[in-house]
Amino acid sequence: MLGEFDLIARYFKPLAARMAGAVGLEDDTCTWRPGAGEELVLTADALVAGIHFLPDDPADLIARKMLRVNLSDLAAKGAKPVGYLMTTAFSPDIDEAWVAQFCQGLAADQDEFGIGLMGGDTVATPGPLSLSLTAIGTVPVGRAPRRNGAKPGDIVLVSGSIGDGALGLKVLRHDFLGLEESHRRFLSNRYHLPQPRVDLGRALMESGKVHAMMDVSDGLVADLTHITDASKVAATLRASAVPVSEAAAAILADDMGWLPLILTGGDDYELLLTASAADVPDLLGIAAELDMPLTAIGEIAAGKGVTVVDRDGAALELAQKGFRHF
Repeated sequence: MLGEFDLIARYFKPLAARMAGAVGLEDDTCTWRPGAGEELVLTADALVAGIHFLPDDPADLIARKMLRVNLSDLAAKGAKPVGYLMTTAFSPDIDEAWVAQFCQGLAADQDEFGIGLMGGDTVATPGPLSLSLTAIGTVPVGRAPRRNGAKPGDIVLVSGSIGDGALGLKVLRHDFLGLEESHRRFLSNRYHLPQPRVDLGRALMESGKVHAMMDVSDGLVADLTHITDASKVAATLRASAVPVSEAAAAILADDMGWLPLILTGGDDYELLLTASAADVPDLLGIAAELDMPLTAIGEIAAGKGVTVVDRDGAALELAQKGFRHF
């Protein structure tokens, strides 16, 4: 392995090329100025081998997932991504080839999302491999949707499909061996490579019709509970309305016992939002223009907590709401 500064010069400096204020990572800070009428949106996530990704996952996919889960947070605020700060704590099993592949993954997503590396830190650790990334975006002043804006009478909506990430992890751990190979590949890819809904989040924010919004990372039920707690309201979540992929539907067709995992497993990185019933058709139209499914899955009411019901309206008992570190 190269020394710290040679490693930075060879692999990380090129990632900062589009950020003039990063001055080639030759300083300890980066300068950057938002446009008039904009404010910064900042978010950070840490990823640890064996907890947030599998130790033998490909380095480029680890890098891209690290970046994308943060971009998903920006998407939930309608923010335009600008750049990111990154800290890498490399364990002894990480060699230069791994770092090269890791940076290739970052470079690919920088091109896709139009962002650049703004700085960070590179250190060694006895293990496990630990990574941290802070993503930075911009949004018009005062326009970012928060968690605390849901109102009684609102409709709850979610983008894309739910449960694929959690099921994908099961696939990678060698469950569902009888599942069609195309479905196994789809679910594995959804776990490894989330799709932050940046364009949809921006368009929904610009509509001015979203009352509350966040991304689904800890699990659909847990994250809807975050919204109801922050907004001091209650929600009914209709399990039969939750959108699932063809792959997830195939698993449910064989065993409905996987429904709780779909509702609570997390790693979805879809947008979860509330809006007035009158505005839902307009929001569905915005999503349709972007060719992104947006589905009504429940309602907000006065009260507290989230109740999950089946197609007959009976409450479902779930052992847990979602992922928790502690």
